Amino acid sequence: MKLLTEEIRKQLPPLYSQENVKDPLVICKFFYPDFNWTWYAIEGSPVDSDGYYDTDKEKVDFLFFGYVAGFECELGYFSLNELLNNRGKLGFPIERDVYFTPKPLSEIRKLHER
Repeated sequence: MKLLTEEIRKQLPPLYSQENVKDPLVICKFFYPDFNWTWYAIEGSPVDSDGYYDTDKEKVDFLFFGYVAGFECELGYFSLNELLNNRGKLGFPIERDVYFTPKPLSEIRKLHER
């Protein structure tokens, strides 16, 4: 399964463009099928080997900013390479929820309140 399609790339606002939006839209969801971690992408941009998006250097990864629900729930950064290179408890790769529809961050937070 392709985690980041061209269609999703086009839908994702660039990094830092949503920082003043009170309730930004979550565009896509990634998850372990055999573990309880989930990543929700709000924005993202291609980045160079140093992790910067605003340089003329060759872009080698894609950096997301979003909501991560794991041991704790928090906003943070995660990269496409991280998602591609991690495995769950039984060795399954991270997947993209193909049935996920974009929704406000406030709705996602409610799903993970403890």
